Amino acid sequence: MMLGVAVGHELWRAFSFAFGMTWEILWALILGFALSAAVQAVVSKREMRRLMPDDSPKTLGIASGLGAASSSCSYASVALARSLFRKGADFTASMAFPFASTNLVVELGIIMALLLGWQFVLGEFIGGPLMIVLLALLFRGFLRRPLIEQARAKADEGQLGAMEGHAAMDMSVDAGGSVWQRLRSPAGFTATANYFAMDWAAVARDIFGGLLIAGALAAWVPESFWRNFFLENHATLAKFWGPLIAPAVAIVSFVCSIGNVPLAAVLWNGGISFGGVLAFIFADLIILPILDIYRRYYGWKMAAFLFATFYATMAAAGLAVEFLFQGLGITRTARDAKVVMASVSWNYTTYLNIVFLLLAGTLVWRYFRVGGGLAMLRMMNTPMGEATHPAHTHHSQAAAPPGTAPGIDGDDVDHLAAANKHEDAAHFHRERERYWQEHGDERRAELEHRAATIDNEIVELEHDLAGLAPQPEEG
Repeated sequence: MMLGVAVGHELWRAFSFAFGMTWEILWALILGFALSAAVQAVVSKREMRRLMPDDSPKTLGIASGLGAASSSCSYASVALARSLFRKGADFTASMAFPFASTNLVVELGIIMALLLGWQFVLGEFIGGPLMIVLLALLFRGFLRRPLIEQARAKADEGQLGAMEGHAAMDMSVDAGGSVWQRLRSPAGFTATANYFAMDWAAVARDIFGGLLIAGALAAWVPESFWRNFFLENHATLAKFWGPLIAPAVAIVSFVCSIGNVPLAAVLWNGGISFGGVLAFIFADLIILPILDIYRRYYGWKMAAFLFATFYATMAAAGLAVEFLFQGLGITRTARDAKVVMASVSWNYTTYLNIVFLLLAGTLVWRYFRVGGGLAMLRMMNTPMGEATHPAHTHHSQAAAPPGTAPGIDGDDVDHLAAANKHEDAAHFHRERERYWQEHGDERRAELEHRAATIDNEIVELEHDLAGLAPQPEEG
């Protein structure tokens, strides 16, 4: 009886820590994903391959910017990097893309600021580009063309990873005025809702899994264990040990994307070094499930190469930022990360959570009312025509068939159509009617413009023909 009570109490403590952290960061998660969705709604994936032809500094900068404007889901970014590589993008640029996607996104910075402090946010956004530079240098020094060609041949086999469909979907609005005008349009609102819902569906497992694991560690593992493990009593040695061992801890945590930030908060309170926290967060691209995806995508040799180079850059970047901040005197020393037990009161956190839950509800309503809905969710792990449709044809948003989500890649249309066949017929007709109500004016205006252009060309041709007609002879 006493044992059961004790176990129940410990479980309650773990869940209480998990809920407490969730409540503290909930509004920030929604804000971060909403901002990310808005950016993705106006940044087309169709242009990415063309903008990443080599490993020049300019191209790596573009790849980093595109990654920062993409989903923070580690699985989706890895899948998209493979897709870009298969379609002709440079391998180094393709690998820089997920580094930026998982380390330079706005939602990560917001959550780190809330749980860990601004110094870690600054360290993350300095260490992220530094990792990309170090990775490019290692690739230039050690990556040989035969290994790249082996990896390309393996990638072309189309082995499945995770979040293949989510990575391939392009729901951006790339026509219709300025960025602000596109976002304010009905199509922009729908695209934002699509990305918001899909990104949440992609990373919810990692976020809430990370919160639960962090709650369990906070409740069950004494801080003395972490202090001994991270050599807190040996200040100089701990600065080197933290960044070196932190990626190994991340590998076996199985948590990636933003879900590793709550774990990092527990480790920081437990005694890991400043650079160790950063290296731990950097290392979400080498957790065991993703290493297995590298093996399936590129083969054993390239997977081993990626593991070694990624680990080295993550540890080196964490160590470099540690000593840079120490030299500048801005390293955080207070071990007061927000690892709190459940507590809800009427304060600014509660008010913000209510406001942003209303925003989330609006976007989710739009997603199921007008956007991709259940059909799109079912496609998240389905490859979009990469293995089955080598010819990659894009359809414009105005020409998308009724019943499909606006702006989805042409390859995706067949998948959505197949999914729609399993939906209720009446629902399908309602969706088709709604689509044309929303986009019919755009399509009609496009056709009218084309007709006017053709009329002008006909008038010009008639004028030219009249000029070629033989002139009547004078008396």
